Amino acid sequence: MRELNYQLKQLCRRNRDGSYRTQADRERQLTLIANQLHALGYRRMNARSLKPKHVEALVQQWQQRGLSAGAIKNRLTVIRWWAQKVDRRNVVARSNDHYGIPDRQFVSNDSKARTVNAVDLEQVRDQHVRMSLELQQVFGLRREEAIKFQPSFADQGDYVRLKASWTKGGKARVIPLRNDAQRRALDRARLLAGNGSLIPSARNYRQQLRIYERHTANAGLSKMHGLRHAYAQQRYQELTGCPAPAAGGPVTKALTPEQRRMDHQARLIISRELGHEREQVSAIYLGR
Repeated sequence: MRELNYQLKQLCRRNRDGSYRTQADRERQLTLIANQLHALGYRRMNARSLKPKHVEALVQQWQQRGLSAGAIKNRLTVIRWWAQKVDRRNVVARSNDHYGIPDRQFVSNDSKARTVNAVDLEQVRDQHVRMSLELQQVFGLRREEAIKFQPSFADQGDYVRLKASWTKGGKARVIPLRNDAQRRALDRARLLAGNGSLIPSARNYRQQLRIYERHTANAGLSKMHGLRHAYAQQRYQELTGCPAPAAGGPVTKALTPEQRRMDHQARLIISRELGHEREQVSAIYLGR
């Protein structure tokens, strides 16, 4: 194994930031980046020899290959993580504008909301997968969060608490318990999982993920991330009294000043409940 590849793997092993999936994706991306640097002619690098010229060469290659702005930004995030861990933060420009990367287009008023009903769930043969789907729907969870969900820990009475190790980016959060459907789903999850998670004791996360993918596909269910979109749109209606733009409601430009204030406040709440830090990201789910 080349020195840079080895040192980056060791860096990942010593720094377990984020969820299991985040860690695995980061290590995979860094391996790819190390291989690309070698192919670009940088043959004697180690983890601390990262320089601006290396970042510039990588970005130029990615742009020439037609990678999307989002993909390039994700890779730069990984490089910034690398630079931070070896105390070379200034090697990577703080702004992506420096590299000529256009902003992502977050806004879409085409709804991607999905729901699952009792008939849909009956087609899913694995009871743990069924339960994960229910939790995705009623709490707006990501797939990984719903698979790793541990009801005995999460159930705090009037809210659920998510561990950092379940979430994208390793950010713990809470989600309010607002209705009977959430309470019933949570009670069923506790009955099924006991003191454990929605990963049966004989399986690990990777195995349960494969089972989730197989059983949802066999049931004809796809794009289950749309359950988060539906949750966000339902919350928006509850908080503002009108449908989100993606669900047929008025666009932001048509709102009165008071409605804009309510719109902004609702988006902040929903962003936090979904595990995002920026209000801007709410436009993915709600439109604008």
